Amino acid sequence: MNKKFLNIKDLSEYLGVTINTLYAWVNQRKIPYLKMGRLVRFDREKIEEWVESKGVKTYESEQKK
Repeated sequence: MNKKFLNIKDLSEYLGVTINTLYAWVNQRKIPYLKMGRLVRFDREKIEEWVESKGVKTYESEQKK
């Protein structure tokens, strides 16, 4: 198992959001996370998929279909 798990500080730096924002998203279940006992961890692959799913489609990308 070669999964890369990020802690809250690492993810905060990676996404460019505050730690408080991440805790709020976890509390609201807006972001995929894992609970390991009392620790909150994030699977890097799932975070990247989540970020991709949040992208806004442009008019041009819709026209190419």
